[in-house]
Amino acid sequence: MKKENIETFFALLRAGLWADVGSIDLRNQEYVEPVDWDEVYQLAEEQSVVGVVLAGIEHSDAKPPQELLLQWIGEVQMLEQQNRAMNEFVAELIEKMRTAGIYMLLVKGQGVAQCYERPLWRACGDVDFFLSEDNYKKAKDLLLPMAKTVEPEWLTSMHLGMNIEGWVVELHGSLRGSLSPKVNSVLNEIRRETFYGGQVRSWVNNGTHIFLLDANNDIIYVFTHFLNHFYKGGIGIRQICDWCRLLWTYCKQIDVSLLEKRLRKMGLITEWRAFGTFAVEYLGMPSSAMPLYSSDKKWKRKAAKICSFIIEVGNFGHNRDMSYYEDKPYLLRKAISFGRRTKDICSHAKIFPIDSLKFYPYILFNGFRSAARGE
Repeated sequence: MKKENIETFFALLRAGLWADVGSIDLRNQEYVEPVDWDEVYQLAEEQSVVGVVLAGIEHSDAKPPQELLLQWIGEVQMLEQQNRAMNEFVAELIEKMRTAGIYMLLVKGQGVAQCYERPLWRACGDVDFFLSEDNYKKAKDLLLPMAKTVEPEWLTSMHLGMNIEGWVVELHGSLRGSLSPKVNSVLNEIRRETFYGGQVRSWVNNGTHIFLLDANNDIIYVFTHFLNHFYKGGIGIRQICDWCRLLWTYCKQIDVSLLEKRLRKMGLITEWRAFGTFAVEYLGMPSSAMPLYSSDKKWKRKAAKICSFIIEVGNFGHNRDMSYYEDKPYLLRKAISFGRRTKDICSHAKIFPIDSLKFYPYILFNGFRSAARGE
């Protein structure tokens, strides 16, 4: 894509993301002419931020072609309907689970969407439930008979996905990822704090109280979750927008000393500062609300490389050829994925040289273990 179209996309994304904050002069964004609005729209679609970018158009002087604008508005109206339907589905499903004595938290998705000025304009994804081990087993027994399709279960991480009434529902008995044991040790601490310490927050959805991770814990989980995607093939801008809005919404409640202690324990302080700079420089995040932010030029260089990678691979690897998942044997699929992971690690080593090499063996170990189990 041409540089001017990418710059216009980011200008509109900033305007839509922070319209309620007042930290950006919405009438003074730079729109380089001539703009190829089809490319801007394509990029918004690829990154699942169509609604946020349309909000940016509303709050700015940008003037896309009328026909495209009407198409854009129509898609966001459908997005609103989809979000309302998902919220209703989530509330009903949680009530059914509670009636059966199953208790859970909602992670990511519709919970973090409430941090946006317009939650219904955030692209909705899956329904992710976080459960204790006992509740995970009981949820499987209750939900599997309702499911139209069921994905293979990841036994090590206690992860099971299924399709219920057209919605993808995922059960998580753990928050662990594939980066390193140090990262997982902190995520295990958060799990204990959640289930044994009762550290949660809540959202009232259609009259149903839905429990979410405590803000200080959620910030760590959302960050490590998208970092897993970054190191394993594809990260989307929407995920980073979620992190930014979560940080902004709870900026006065964040325990910065605890955050820094955890990041250092996990060995992720470098990634936090680099992605924090990306959030400030490219997404317009107010620097005052980004904990541990540094304006040093080295972080800006890393942020630029992060941006190039995101644009190149697309949301969750959207721009990559994934057809081999459909027409290749299982072991060959794993071999192709292994090759891509290796290539990505080489790219990431230009941004995070030490951590990329440090995480690579553990990522490989988890990949080989999953392949051996047929996961």
